[in-house]
Amino acid sequence: MQLTLWTYEGPPHIGAMRVATSMKDVHYVLHAPQGDTYADLLFTMIERLPKRPPVTYTTFQARDLGGDTAQLFIDAVLQANERFKPNALLVGASCTAELIQDDPGGLALGLNLTTPVIPLDLPAYQRKENWGSAETFYHLVRRLVKRNTNPSATHQTLDSQTSDTQTSIIKSDSQSQKRPSCNILGPTALGFRHRDDVIEISSLIANLGIDVNVIAPMNASVSDIERLPMADFNVVLYPETAQTAAIWLDREFKQPYTKTIPIGHKGTIAFVREVLTLAKLPEDEQLIEQLAKRSRASWYASSVDSTYLTNKRVFIFGDASHAIAAARVAREEMGFQVVGLGTYSREFAREIREAAKLYDLTPIITDDYLEVEDHIEALHPELILGTQMERHIAKRHGIPCTVISAPMHVQDFPARYAPQMGFEGANVLFDTWVHPLMMGLEEHLLGMFREDFEFNDSSAPSHLGGAKKSIESTVQPQFTDSSVNELQGPSDEGGANQSPLNQELSSLPTGEQRVNEMIQHWSREAELELKKIPFFVRGKAKRNTEKFAKEMGVQEITIDTLYDAKAHFKN
Repeated sequence: MQLTLWTYEGPPHIGAMRVATSMKDVHYVLHAPQGDTYADLLFTMIERLPKRPPVTYTTFQARDLGGDTAQLFIDAVLQANERFKPNALLVGASCTAELIQDDPGGLALGLNLTTPVIPLDLPAYQRKENWGSAETFYHLVRRLVKRNTNPSATHQTLDSQTSDTQTSIIKSDSQSQKRPSCNILGPTALGFRHRDDVIEISSLIANLGIDVNVIAPMNASVSDIERLPMADFNVVLYPETAQTAAIWLDREFKQPYTKTIPIGHKGTIAFVREVLTLAKLPEDEQLIEQLAKRSRASWYASSVDSTYLTNKRVFIFGDASHAIAAARVAREEMGFQVVGLGTYSREFAREIREAAKLYDLTPIITDDYLEVEDHIEALHPELILGTQMERHIAKRHGIPCTVISAPMHVQDFPARYAPQMGFEGANVLFDTWVHPLMMGLEEHLLGMFREDFEFNDSSAPSHLGGAKKSIESTVQPQFTDSSVNELQGPSDEGGANQSPLNQELSSLPTGEQRVNEMIQHWSREAELELKKIPFFVRGKAKRNTEKFAKEMGVQEITIDTLYDAKAHFKN
């Protein structure tokens, strides 16, 4: 286990909570101590849901550890079942309560409730949030689709129920010729644009002449889950949540599922063709072309204005599905150069590795945001497509960034309609990816025309807001020769008369390097010249110049140093 300030995913019980919160009549009883109830804030403050999650916590305290914590959980289950009257109960433990080993699943099943109980064994110290959501959804589907009406029924009855269900499906199909139907699987609470993606893809599927049987887990009820086998096939929008359940449904009920993620113009067209094939409908090229006209992104991407964006270096990181799709859109539809591709979803490491081969890249598979930042610093991208983590990193490095994946913050749950999937999603992608770069162009133009009478140093790009400080006020204070001498103390080859600061620095392995970093500074003329460089390469030029100066032992960076560095790296 690693202590960290930020994390891409929470523990697996957060994933279970996302599934429970998505559904209508499911309640989650979580064996957890005080302090583990923070998860409510994720839904009410970040996603701004009008209700708190359907979760009951045992909230045992430290003094309870000497008593019967198992009884606390039993009481919580009975009270939750009586108060909320759910049609299904999820039971499990938080990462802290897992250490107590009270076996919440066994305790709840031992109560012999008439309400179906789905025990969740989610190893908090080996797995994380997305895996937890997938495992929860899978167990819900497996338990409820084969659910007994009689609690004392045996497993043989479950098998006969499955056969009866399959038989009823065949009879229903033979009795009336209906339009083909599908289930949409994967959307959950706290998902990145899941609300709008579902609306967009549901509309698209309806326009293809296909009915949507069930959308799950979002807004699904227990009875909806029971009806999943009635569909002809499944649309898996978010494999991180739905793939495990989809594989089981395919094995048990011969329901194939989609493999294409409908992100981007080309991705959506490929998805439409796959859906028509699974629905056993002909590929109507005229219909596909008509639907594709909703996307203006393809025209914009090929317009004259977009030639400015060609070969922009883009770094992509997020959950596997969004990252892989974003890389495809970036290169094939917008003409960007993908210089970095990675994910924190270790369960989908194989898919990321296969995708990275298409761009001759070494995949970045890590859940350490500091490692991701190291890659960004080394690759010098001009645009970052990532998560909330990468947005913070981009701000520190002055690089444009757009969030394409969870984890995200409140601004990534907009009130407006803003899907990432489908043809309208392609429009949203173009706007959100390209506008940060175009706004940067505005900033550069303001810098170019700074001397014009209509412009001055107090003018700022419109997207930044407020008045821009003058160059003089933005220049960082530099060390003067006298201040450096004060830091160095009196010179003494033997080191006996070194100042306390120098003694401390000399004791560190990188002490000499740190002193050099403090001594090195930019002349005013060099800083003015640096500001003439376009913003999207200015950071790289600054870093390269400072690196060159260190290698050459230059303490003050002048205009000559700037151009010497340019020539050095060009060659």
